[in-house]
Amino acid sequence: MRLNRPRRHDLGGALRRGRAGRAGRARRRISVLGAVFAVVAAVAFGSNAGAQAATSEGLLCEQDAQQTFSLTARTGYISTPDGNSIYMWGYGMSAGNFQLPGPVLCVTSGRTVTVILHNDLPEATSMLFPGQAGVKADGNPAQPQFDSGGSLTSMVQPAAAAGGSVTYTFTAGSPGTYLYSSGTDVTKQQQMGLYGTLVVRPKTASGQVNDRADSAFSPQHEYVFLLSEVDPDVHLAVERNQPVDWSTYNARYYLINGRSMPDTLAPNNASWLPSQPYGALVHVRPYDQTTNPLPAVIRYVNAGRVSYPFHPHGSDERVVNKDGRPLQGTDPTAPQDLSYLKYDIDVMPGQTVDALMDWRDVEHWDPTTNPIPTQLPVITDQLLVGADTWFSESPYLGQKGTFPANITVNNECGEYYHVAHSHALQQATNYGAAFGGMMTVFRIDPPAGCPAS
Repeated sequence: MRLNRPRRHDLGGALRRGRAGRAGRARRRISVLGAVFAVVAAVAFGSNAGAQAATSEGLLCEQDAQQTFSLTARTGYISTPDGNSIYMWGYGMSAGNFQLPGPVLCVTSGRTVTVILHNDLPEATSMLFPGQAGVKADGNPAQPQFDSGGSLTSMVQPAAAAGGSVTYTFTAGSPGTYLYSSGTDVTKQQQMGLYGTLVVRPKTASGQVNDRADSAFSPQHEYVFLLSEVDPDVHLAVERNQPVDWSTYNARYYLINGRSMPDTLAPNNASWLPSQPYGALVHVRPYDQTTNPLPAVIRYVNAGRVSYPFHPHGSDERVVNKDGRPLQGTDPTAPQDLSYLKYDIDVMPGQTVDALMDWRDVEHWDPTTNPIPTQLPVITDQLLVGADTWFSESPYLGQKGTFPANITVNNECGEYYHVAHSHALQQATNYGAAFGGMMTVFRIDPPAGCPAS
């Protein structure tokens, strides 16, 4: 949250971003890197004054006055940036289509929630709501289901295959973020895509993560990072109605909100990703006590099989909630604030973490009164971008300068980008190819924002 300059390996710490050199002028690694930032430029340019667009950026909530949601479990396909198409299962709104992940359900703490599950899958399925009190299925206390041999078949009453339905009710729990997912044949069905995010808001303060006033965030800058992974061989076996050999499980794609980099940078509801509606670009302006006092919130959710150490370059984040519970002491009269700053957010399987994030210019760069000089980078690879491209290592926000006509500059107005990704670097790949997978970008606009293009 207090950022001076990028670390040496920061791929995103540039005031002015350039495309990688043309074929033959640069190493392949730099070409890939430049392509990433070309996508950033294409996606981010045109955003209005640093404010979160109503539908193109950030959290998209499904809301209902009665907190009643009708979902359907369906089959479908998602696209990956390397041209693959993967068979998936997913929850979608019953009036809509297949999507991955399931809709973000936004409810209010302490109120009754009803979720009606319809099942179009070829096998029975169900839903679990961890952290929620008094879950009932069709009006009865939700209980595990067993087959005639006594083996567990479902953690809760399922909806029968090919047309069954079940209605779940529960009382929304403590304010925060929760995972919802399949409770039937969990290893298989959660891998196939049966998961989503539940956001529980405080009763009287919707602009807070929890009931503590110090968890307040900017409602225009709310983001979900639902993290998961895919082994395409498992999905191919299910599509062909073949048995799955779990002993050979090997995840090849790592997803944020059902997408891999660079698709994570595309806007919400991008037309070329019809089954993957949620983007993951974070777009903020620097902290200012008067004009921009509130941080963004990033709600991390792990729907995968392993831990994901998520690592934003250049920024700490303040962890305020875990698993829908505030980080505070137990004294009811004066609960101690136990939130903490973290540079690497470790999200365990099934866990949720709510973190506040802002960007602060602690050196107070100013083009006139404090023009902090920037030297060319000394990292050899970064010197090979090409003679026709400006690639600055400056982290300072400012005005976009004048460049010769032969220089390619991808910045809109002096904004700053830094990469955020899983620090288990194999998870930042698409089928082993780097600069993909569980990766996105944070965009920080100058204090006054960027004019609309």
